[in-house]
Amino acid sequence: MKQAVDYKLKLGYRMRKSYISYVMMTPFLVAFLFFTVLPVLAAVLLSFTDFNMLQLPQITGFDNYKRLFLEDEVFLTAVKNTMILTFVNGPIGYLVAFLLAWLINEMPNKARVIITFIFYAPSISGNVYFIWKFLFSGDAYGFINGFLMRMGFINEPVLWLTNVGTAMVVVILVQFWTSLGASFLAFIAGFQSVDRSQYEAAAIDGVRNRFGELWYVTIPNMKPMLLFGAVMLIANTFSVGAVTDELTGGHMSIQASTLTIVNHMTDYGSVRYEMGYASAIAVILFLLVYFSKRLIFRLLRW
Repeated sequence: MKQAVDYKLKLGYRMRKSYISYVMMTPFLVAFLFFTVLPVLAAVLLSFTDFNMLQLPQITGFDNYKRLFLEDEVFLTAVKNTMILTFVNGPIGYLVAFLLAWLINEMPNKARVIITFIFYAPSISGNVYFIWKFLFSGDAYGFINGFLMRMGFINEPVLWLTNVGTAMVVVILVQFWTSLGASFLAFIAGFQSVDRSQYEAAAIDGVRNRFGELWYVTIPNMKPMLLFGAVMLIANTFSVGAVTDELTGGHMSIQASTLTIVNHMTDYGSVRYEMGYASAIAVILFLLVYFSKRLIFRLLRW
């Protein structure tokens, strides 16, 4: 009991001593409360209702969740497609971003700056999907089809974006291109932040090559950057929606071949105005992202 009282007194003293810090944090905390915490709580509450945005919500219990997992086969397809995107783009994108950052970090300063900008540019380029639509156009005038036909690899144009077998491949490629930048930049920053004296100490201890330096010195010093890069990639892949909407029509894609959870949620929330059902989808997506993040923390032993 005495320990609890002492802890409360010390906590109150620290808060009074640091009140200016709390005052400075207030605008962010208020914005975080109103634009993050409250919308999440509202989505959880609405997921147990039938709400069409015209009438007051009607409580339906777990009916939306039962419908999701027992009746909505399209939702299960969306989960499968999202998981494919996550497991392909997540680990592969993570490794590629790390290896590229490692190789580019060994270059001279000017070359490193230029190449870093080239690789980071796609993540800040905005909506450039019309370029990919032109590249993978389904007629003979598309760049990819035209090139393959001139080289003799195909005899007729391939319907890249409307074919069940190729649409997901194109989406994975474009999503990989757009999501590489944030993790890549974090890794570059991590490589630059390692104290050079540690490499000298490692050489004295017997480390004789770059791979040894990477394993024994660089990676242990880059844990925060490695964690940040992993979280960003997972968040980006689970939130895929704009790519599929622009390239393949999202929820209107052929046989739902590129439908993602975000597309399914947008369909019910913004098109059908079934906000209760859309909120249930949002809650499931939130849980998937949360538990994926916990798994990443465990794997990286943070």
